[in-house]
Amino acid sequence: MSDSDENEGDEAVGDGDGGEPTAIGVKLGSTRTVIAIPDGDGGLRTVKTLTCLATYEDVITGEERVLYGEEAATEYPDRVQYTLRSGLPEDESGAELTATFFEEVVGANDVPTDSAVVYAIPTIDNERGLENLQSVIEGSAIGEALIRSYPESLCGSVPALGDDLEAVEDIFVTVNLGSTNLEASAYRRGEQLVPFTTGAVTGNEVDRMIANYVEEETQGRVNIDNTTAREYKEEHADFVDFEPFTDVIQQPGGGSHEFTIERSVMDAVDEYVDEAVDEVANAFLPELANDHIKVYQLALDRPIVLTGGMACIPGIVAEFEERLSEELQRDVEAVAPDQPELSAAVGAQRIAQRLVDADAY
Repeated sequence: MSDSDENEGDEAVGDGDGGEPTAIGVKLGSTRTVIAIPDGDGGLRTVKTLTCLATYEDVITGEERVLYGEEAATEYPDRVQYTLRSGLPEDESGAELTATFFEEVVGANDVPTDSAVVYAIPTIDNERGLENLQSVIEGSAIGEALIRSYPESLCGSVPALGDDLEAVEDIFVTVNLGSTNLEASAYRRGEQLVPFTTGAVTGNEVDRMIANYVEEETQGRVNIDNTTAREYKEEHADFVDFEPFTDVIQQPGGGSHEFTIERSVMDAVDEYVDEAVDEVANAFLPELANDHIKVYQLALDRPIVLTGGMACIPGIVAEFEERLSEELQRDVEAVAPDQPELSAAVGAQRIAQRLVDADAY
């Protein structure tokens, strides 16, 4: 039941030897959950899975069984539950469902219980949802030594700005291109300034747009769900080398229909970049300039960090940079971590390691 990727390299900072707790980073996301764990060889082992689960009855014992991640989405599409659709557990039942999901992930992937856990939290004005998320992490088997949260936008920026925690000593602007929200913040030596969030520009909305555009492009012959639209986006969206692709659907009366998509995916992500740039240029940055003019001036001389799932689209960083430069009528540089989908958990893990090294547990 494990959906995990092994990523070894220079990302790691410690392995929990010598009686110290293991430093672990966690990002419980609306689409995917990532856990970053030292592998003992100077690298990180990352667990990455869809944030969803499905239950079924064991045909032998009659007991309820739980599947999570890709297995749940593939085998039980009719009743799979995405536990964090809005980004946070909204109520008690949502928190219980998320806790069940997280327990399954932790147990199946041998995440150490003697650990110092830092988890990334979204920039959302939802105190109850954040408390529910906290209860999920604190109620799990991990984090016996320490559990602490930091903003997702800060955690996600850490791998983009250096090999250690250079971001915490820097002044910069970051934009999180997430599934449920567009977030922007300025940071001054780790202090979050002017946190900005909008649900009007989201990766989930891109999925809905793709589904609508596919129907239009095929003149109503093809209807896809949002999950298929997300898969199209993740597999085919590319500002550098997009190529039309074909797919096949089964006809209601039998037989199959092959179709080709030429415009739908890129039209949707192209509109998304324009809307994201508009929000950053005309909503967030003016507020930052009004409240912290010096930080504004210093931050725009530094690269703007793009994080979140949408930042994985090839070429989107250059597109954002070019369009924001045009909108602001000044040269702006944008960067992203090498693996934006993992960066929040990796950054959280580095912060956790710093806390372990400082005996802050």
